[in-house]
Amino acid sequence: MRKLLIALLAALPLAVLAATPKTVTLAVQNMTCPLCPITVKKSLEKIAGVSAVQVDFDKKTATVTYDPDKAQPEALTKATTNAGYPSAVQK
Repeated sequence: MRKLLIALLAALPLAVLAATPKTVTLAVQNMTCPLCPITVKKSLEKIAGVSAVQVDFDKKTATVTYDPDKAQPEALTKATTNAGYPSAVQK
């Protein structure tokens, strides 16, 4: 029992230090066909720290949930741009 308590207490600081996930919506250009969102999603999922991506073809947006300690919006927009779909953070 004591070892379990020590293990729990040792793990506690790591949980406290973990950053709260952030969500950002990107306005994505050049999505002209139903296959484009697949490429955009895959480019974003390759970024370390990204935990969820939802691409809306009709609205031309990508909503990304990420760990701000591992990824920044600039990395997300760069990833889509490198895939041929320039993007910018929606205000």
